[in-house]
Amino acid sequence: QSPVAECETMPRTAKVERKTKETEISVEIDLDGTGKHDVDTGIGFLDHMISQMSKHGRIDVTMRCKGDLHICDHHTAEDCAIALGEAFDKALGDRKDIKRFAHAYCPLDEALTRVVVDISSRPSAHVELNLVREKIGELSCEMIPHVLESFATEARMTLHVDNIKGKNDHHKAESAFKALGVALRHAISVDAGAGVPSTKGVLS
Repeated sequence: QSPVAECETMPRTAKVERKTKETEISVEIDLDGTGKHDVDTGIGFLDHMISQMSKHGRIDVTMRCKGDLHICDHHTAEDCAIALGEAFDKALGDRKDIKRFAHAYCPLDEALTRVVVDISSRPSAHVELNLVREKIGELSCEMIPHVLESFATEARMTLHVDNIKGKNDHHKAESAFKALGVALRHAISVDAGAGVPSTKGVLS
C-alpha cells in the first residue's frame, strides 16, 4: 500500500480526557479536518485563540473545560493547553510521511507574528509576544506564552513564536495563534514517501 493511501485510510484523530482536582477537560481533535471548532474553556479569549489555531490549521477541535476559575485563570489555561497538546501528539501517531518543518507569518492589522515549528518529538518552546497589558478579556497576558509553551511540550514539538511588530496586544496574540495554525497545517501535511523525516530513522 502506498504512503498516500495509508494516510488516507488511517484517520489522524484523538480524544483525551484529563481530570484533576483543579480542572476537568475533554478534547477531540481531527488533524485532517476543515477547521471546525467548538471550544468552551470558561475563558472567552482562550476559546478565541484555540479557535483561531483550529480554523487556520484546518484542524477540527472540540473542547470542554470546567476549571477552578474562582481562583484564577492559571490552572484552566495551562491544563487546556496540556490536553490539546496531548491530543495532537496522540492523533499524529508515528510521525511518518509528514513534512515536519514549517513556518508562517500572519498579520492582523498592524501586528505581525512569525511561527516556526519542527515536529521533532523534542519539546522546546521559545515565545516572545511583547505583550504589555495585564489581561485580554479574562486571560492573563502572562498565560498566553505559557499556553503556547505547554501545548508545544505535550505535542512534543519545537516551537518558535516571535511577534515582529504590533501595538495592540489582542492583535499580537491573535496573529500568533493564526500563524501557529498555518504552520502546523503545513508541518503535518502528507509528504508521501518521506518515511520518518529524520536521518536517525525515528522521531520519538
